[in-house]
Amino acid sequence: MEDFWKQIQQIGTDAGLKILLGLVILIVGVKLSKWLIRIIQKGRAFKKLEKGAQSFITSFIRIALYALVIATAAMCIGVPSTAFLTVFTSAGVAIGLALQGALSNFAGGLMILFFHPFKVGDYIESDGASGTITSITVIYTILTTPDNKVITVPNGKLTNANIINYTTGGNRRVDIMVSASYDADTEFVKKTLLEVADATEGVLKEPAPMARLKEMGASSIDYTYRVWCKNSDYWNVYFDSMELIKKTFDEKGIEIPYTKVDVKLIKD
Repeated sequence: MEDFWKQIQQIGTDAGLKILLGLVILIVGVKLSKWLIRIIQKGRAFKKLEKGAQSFITSFIRIALYALVIATAAMCIGVPSTAFLTVFTSAGVAIGLALQGALSNFAGGLMILFFHPFKVGDYIESDGASGTITSITVIYTILTTPDNKVITVPNGKLTNANIINYTTGGNRRVDIMVSASYDADTEFVKKTLLEVADATEGVLKEPAPMARLKEMGASSIDYTYRVWCKNSDYWNVYFDSMELIKKTFDEKGIEIPYTKVDVKLIKD
């Protein structure tokens, strides 16, 4: 009986030491992983990468290192390597089937990393979502809208949808449709719109501003007002143009048609 309790005590001591060793490996491994990631981030080659690629690579390395630390700690505790690999493989297959969307997003992240359809700082629009890219991770891309809303878009969805990148070209065109009365002279309206373009701060001289008759509607003639500006000036140019068009039309007597109803009162 005494030998039995000694064996139990020995087993408990061995198991405790293994668990303690596993915890030490886990703690030290996590700290070493963080240290290694910081070393990589300070490297010249890493700093030459764009921010989106840096974020993606950091996330990928962190996941890989943590998985390695957990596996090492588990084997030190006493989990057989073959059994661990079998469980890990089975779990990987099960998780892969359950997380097909996540794997698709991961693959999408790789495509974004290698093909560079956009980078951190670009203003994009895709599948109804638009904003400035603030981060590209392994699974998601983070956008910030002009009104400071944060949109999280799965990478798989981005790579399978059309993407409009407003930043790549450096400049952006402002398009405004302006309605004027049929009574207003067409050439006079176009000249007035070009004067507005010339007076609006941020409008580029090249490509030259354009004002043309676009459509003759049921109650108005619609004109296209097109000017170019830097990406950073887009909204200022847009709103300044809108305000100045209204002000200038009022000053020059150009009527902007609107729906109105005339009511006649007939007395008995």
